[in-house]
Amino acid sequence: MGTPAISGDPKPQITFQTKGITKVYDTGDVQVHALRGVDLALYEGEFAVLLGPSGSGKSTLLNILGGLDQPTDGQVWFRNQELTAASERELTRYRRDNVGFVFQFYNLVPSLTARENVELVTEIARSPMDAREALDIVGLKERVDHFPAQLSGGEQQRVAIARAIAKRPDVLLCDEPTGALDSQTGVIVLEAIERVNAELGTTTAVITHNASIADMAHRVVSFADGAIARVVVNDARKPARDITW
Repeated sequence: MGTPAISGDPKPQITFQTKGITKVYDTGDVQVHALRGVDLALYEGEFAVLLGPSGSGKSTLLNILGGLDQPTDGQVWFRNQELTAASERELTRYRRDNVGFVFQFYNLVPSLTARENVELVTEIARSPMDAREALDIVGLKERVDHFPAQLSGGEQQRVAIARAIAKRPDVLLCDEPTGALDSQTGVIVLEAIERVNAELGTTTAVITHNASIADMAHRVVSFADGAIARVVVNDARKPARDITW
């Protein structure tokens, strides 16, 4: 697969390891093979982009890595914990303590301010950062007391990122985080994700069908028809501010 050079470490530690992951959805009349024998490693502190068209298996894999779904066959490890052997209670604890999720749609509570939306997570986390600190990291220090209706789409997505990182997760899993945004706003959101990866060292995986975003990554994992088509290591990464589409 190729091991990225991250922070000068020639042998980065593995965060996720999958072996032979398959996922089959049985709709009754037909079986849909969402994943077909995926072997993948993601590394500590890595910024990985999972690239491919809709239906190629990216979101299914991300949901399995995040403990939201289980594969039909194969094994998944988070560090030394085998997620595919974990109980529901163990998976709940894993999601709560280790994983931050960012989705295409922001899922903010309309009646709560930006700060209060972030505090929904900090109230249940083990050692959370202050909600204001999380919002500052994503560039919203001046918007903490604004409600979602008073924020732009890009600002709402950055609140969602702040909410995801406020519990200090080991990994940040982003599913089409710029999919509902225009290019200019999307770049601002990507800068926030980029900063989280660089400053907090959070292992970051971003799903997208937008090939331009791949230039930001340490590694680009391209999917097609439920399988990994190729893996590319970027020798030189492009900062988010230079991304255009």
